[in-house]
Amino acid sequence: MGVTTVVFDVGETLVNEERHWGEWADWLGVPRFGFFAAMGAVIARGGHHREVFQMVRPGVDIEAEQARRAAGGWRYRFEPGDFYADAFPCLAALRAAGYRIGIAGNQPEAAEAALEAADVRADFIASSARWGVEKPSPAFFARVVEAASAPAAGIAYVGDRLDNDVLPAKAAGMMAIFIRRGPWGYVHATLPDVAQASARIESLDELIDILRET
Repeated sequence: MGVTTVVFDVGETLVNEERHWGEWADWLGVPRFGFFAAMGAVIARGGHHREVFQMVRPGVDIEAEQARRAAGGWRYRFEPGDFYADAFPCLAALRAAGYRIGIAGNQPEAAEAALEAADVRADFIASSARWGVEKPSPAFFARVVEAASAPAAGIAYVGDRLDNDVLPAKAAGMMAIFIRRGPWGYVHATLPDVAQASARIESLDELIDILRET
């Protein structure tokens, strides 16, 4: 069976998160250079991204800080400049070629509305927060199959991480496509497990040709 549905991760796949993380550094009063250095250390040891906050501000209560930001007028949003330049053209090309499109990542529920507000068009948009399960859990990818209304073999999952995207998607029976960009992508591209990806790309512009070859 060929691929009929393409499902995308969000951060560093469709969206460049540099602004997002930079604003967190500013809010916490941490130099951005130091914040990103801490992120690199966490990525290198395979830690969860929440560990970055504890490295730069030990004991910080992230939920409380989020509430304070919201009280000050902050809201979860995607600005036009946050999307990688190849994101919208890729989605449009896939849709024109007859593929169904899904978006599902480890995101807060507010990300779903933020993507829709940014005019991201997909057959389904989902978040780990609404589903109540995070990648790399097999249950997350079971929800992807359910949302896609397609067998796992008919789904290509595209993401920038081996641990959260490529390896669990492949284990679920999907075509697992690794895109090398963003902090996780650059580090994970150097790991031996990258060879397990069904395909490796540097840009979403490459995706449709790879799918046509399957």
